Amino acid sequence: MMNDSVQDALRGSMIRLRQGVNLQVCHSPGSTPAIVFLHGGTGNRFNLRVQYEFARNQGWEVLAYDLAGHGQSSAYSRYSIDRHRRDLKRLLQHFNIESPILCCHSYGVPIGLEFAHHYSVSGIIAIAGGAHNLAPWWEIPLMKFMGWGGRYIFKLPGVQLLSNRVTTSYSHATIARFFRECPVPTDFQTYKALEIFWNYSFFSRNPSSKISQVPVLVISGDKDPTFTLEMGDELASMFADRSHLHLKNAGHLVMAECSELVNAAIGDWVKKLATNTTDVTGGLL
Repeated sequence: MMNDSVQDALRGSMIRLRQGVNLQVCHSPGSTPAIVFLHGGTGNRFNLRVQYEFARNQGWEVLAYDLAGHGQSSAYSRYSIDRHRRDLKRLLQHFNIESPILCCHSYGVPIGLEFAHHYSVSGIIAIAGGAHNLAPWWEIPLMKFMGWGGRYIFKLPGVQLLSNRVTTSYSHATIARFFRECPVPTDFQTYKALEIFWNYSFFSRNPSSKISQVPVLVISGDKDPTFTLEMGDELASMFADRSHLHLKNAGHLVMAECSELVNAAIGDWVKKLATNTTDVTGGLL
């Protein structure tokens, strides 16, 4: 059961990050390292609500926000992963957060990887997202169709509900809330913002990265057509200190479909990090 204080915290507030860029941000103080949540494409800050609540209840400092072009945040004039990465750095400076744990979902993972390549992080939780080959063959034409006007279909009564049922076989309260707070977007900017991820490859962008020094927890679902077991294993293999949780009955929304298992894994993994006295940095210093 969610309490009102958490609900109010996730509503957040608008922060003017720089000229022309305003982000809707939720922040709660607590112990370090802070957990910073990065949602995926077409998503918003509520995508990782259950993990935000869990981390906040552990007494950890937490930060979640709508990426530019998503949710209530303003759009970029031109999208790039580097802009997302630099604005994340500005946001962390605003709250005096250093070396956070990045908890990323789907297309949020490339942003997290790029951030960890450039700056110090204490760890990465990568949920249903990897380092390359992230767009299945059907995604690009579908998202272009949505951008051109197909998104307006979802303003018709019942279409959102039908889409929700196709997306996942789960019907419990957590999934119901997920879809209420994260409906299919009907604005153009959300679909325009996806294009920067379609040809993304961490390896080609960063051939000499030292990111392997960063501890990682990879989480994947067996019913996810966009991020498979093999992709999860490959991502985990990039890191020396790695764990890979693969859940048999979960899909792309594994963090909501199997929220208790995911939260338990995150809790155990963070506690393990806390026992490690080594100062881990993956950024370029």
